Amino acid sequence: MRKSIALLAVPALVLGLSACRGQSPSAGSAGGGTQTITIMVGGLDKVIYLPAKLTEQLGYFKDAGITVDLKSEPSGADAETMMLAGQVDGVVGFYDHTVHLQAKGKCVESVVQFADVPGEAEVVATSKAATLSSAKDFAGKKLGVTSPGSSTDLLTQALAVRNGVQKSQYTTVKAGAGATFIAAIDNGGIDAGMTTDPTIAKLTSTGKGKVIIDLRTEEGTKAALGGLYPGASLYMPCDYVSSHKEAIQKMATAFVKTLKFINTHTAAEIAAKMPADYAGEDVKLYEQSINDSKGMFTADGLMPADGPQTVLDVLKESNPDVQKAGTIDLTKTFTTDFVKAAG
Repeated sequence: MRKSIALLAVPALVLGLSACRGQSPSAGSAGGGTQTITIMVGGLDKVIYLPAKLTEQLGYFKDAGITVDLKSEPSGADAETMMLAGQVDGVVGFYDHTVHLQAKGKCVESVVQFADVPGEAEVVATSKAATLSSAKDFAGKKLGVTSPGSSTDLLTQALAVRNGVQKSQYTTVKAGAGATFIAAIDNGGIDAGMTTDPTIAKLTSTGKGKVIIDLRTEEGTKAALGGLYPGASLYMPCDYVSSHKEAIQKMATAFVKTLKFINTHTAAEIAAKMPADYAGEDVKLYEQSINDSKGMFTADGLMPADGPQTVLDVLKESNPDVQKAGTIDLTKTFTTDFVKAAG
């Protein structure tokens, strides 16, 4: 009952608060002085979104003369809802949300592209590996995603359809990330699922899980999805971008500086800059998780040339909203102006 009430409240929240965009303290300060931008991150401790917290830790936001308030929401779908409701100014999440949202009549664009591949993997419980070794085996299985509507859900659907399995043939389970995902593997709540590091490293290092589809590398992504599939990005409503260019430029400059840092430093050096509790008791495992995923990050924040088309092609195969939308204008789903100006 509580869940039903919450779901009913979301449309009203979006309608009621979206009209107030630009009236929040963060938006209102963009005209002068030290600007503040509030960003919701789809899981601050996930390695795929590492540039967000790392930029703060390195002091690059401060150097750029901007205050960025980072908040964490494990589900990218929920973070997106909060942005549309005007509760935050932008989201560090997957680029594919911008395409999906355009299909639903919303204009949202990526202003910094952190990664040119998803940085995720389909991990199967070791006990189920004998009968589940690829997406062709998804039928009849319980597959974990962060939450319905999240990028892990969209990618799972895409992998299934591309391998002859319809969404109705498998069970989607909200497994979250980190401890909740691992618990779902342990107790048989899911047979396999789409997740990220450091969860992947924890499952494989303990022998609890095996990677069957690896979207952390260009090679694995191209094999599974037919091309580069840009993942982690900073995306924001188009109207906010057009009215806060000075503040966004400062933030983009800080992020590009961080991406260069990632590409010129070792996993151990990067891990040492992050909050100690991100690594927990196993620092080496955390370093491994960064090392296994750091190749996904761009060095300059630019969108890969063919990436948007790959995302559109994949979503056209598996997402009903995109299928019904007809024409999607990809040029309105991202901009490279800010990262190019950052040098």
